[in-house]
Amino acid sequence: MLSGKKVAVLGDQNGISGQAIEACVKAAGGEVVFSSTECFL
Repeated sequence: MLSGKKVAVLGDQNGISGQAIEACVKAAGGEVVFSSTECFL
């Protein structure tokens, strides 16, 4: 589904981290161009 797509990942420090989302995107065939885990208050 994400094969050939470029993805920007924003994770949440108190939820799902950027690294976890990045792993899922890569497993689905996508290319991660930006990944970050932020704290949204």
